[in-house]
Amino acid sequence: MSPALSDMLDAYRPETPADFQNATREIVQEIALLGLWRGGFFRHAAFYGGTALRIFHGLRRFSEDLNFTLVEADRALRLEPYLAGVATELEAWGFTFEAESKSGGARTGIESAFLKGSTQQNLLHIGAPEELAALLPSRQKIRIKLEMDLDPPGGATTETLTRLLPTPYQVTLYDLPSLFAGKLHAVLCRGWKAWAKGRDFYDFVWYVARGVAPRLAHLEARMRQSGHWDGAVLTPDGLADLLRERFAAVDFKQAADEVRPFLHDPRELDLWSEEFFVSLIGRAVAGRGS
Repeated sequence: MSPALSDMLDAYRPETPADFQNATREIVQEIALLGLWRGGFFRHAAFYGGTALRIFHGLRRFSEDLNFTLVEADRALRLEPYLAGVATELEAWGFTFEAESKSGGARTGIESAFLKGSTQQNLLHIGAPEELAALLPSRQKIRIKLEMDLDPPGGATTETLTRLLPTPYQVTLYDLPSLFAGKLHAVLCRGWKAWAKGRDFYDFVWYVARGVAPRLAHLEARMRQSGHWDGAVLTPDGLADLLRERFAAVDFKQAADEVRPFLHDPRELDLWSEEFFVSLIGRAVAGRGS
């Protein structure tokens, strides 16, 4: 294993098969970003979502997918031309993964692809002990989904940030206020009624704790695009009302159970309740200093 990969693995201090599997997934995610950058992907697209927070802002939960959005709408652009470069980059770093396109952008406006590789083989490559890797099913695969929005809602702002491992590269991604707006759209609009994706609510707390104010223009554009807002301009008071209504409908025990497997320390969820989330609304709407 190369010294660069060893340095990346050291940050995880893995001990169990699950630890090594999560570390492998996230190292592969970063190498995939490197391959996309080498191919010029970020001249057209921006990185967003939980994995963007994890890699570039230190979010303390594991994330499974790589989510991208075009900077400007283009229903003709596809992920597939960039996948060969991702596969080549992974091979150059000693990983064994296949890249498979699931193009549906012309119909859905969302392009999808998957990276798939043997869990055992790739864990051994990053130095997992053979006896730990052997505890996993021989046919088990690590799967990483890539998605790209071809018709992005307006109002977002991007920035370019640099990673130094495994080798220096740069990624265009949404800035934190735009990322928070996208997360608020997920909190408010995922269509599962009382069932909630706990990772959305975990990320909500992360943004509030860091005093990030959401970019309301982007949240409004997302909600209009998804059919969840047809009123006047979305205001901070309007957002506060929407959050109160949403929190009243959530089963926070179920939400905590959903996110728990992605955390190092589940005690972060001890306060989760409707009352706890309602108490954060003022700071969520106004950001730092509220």
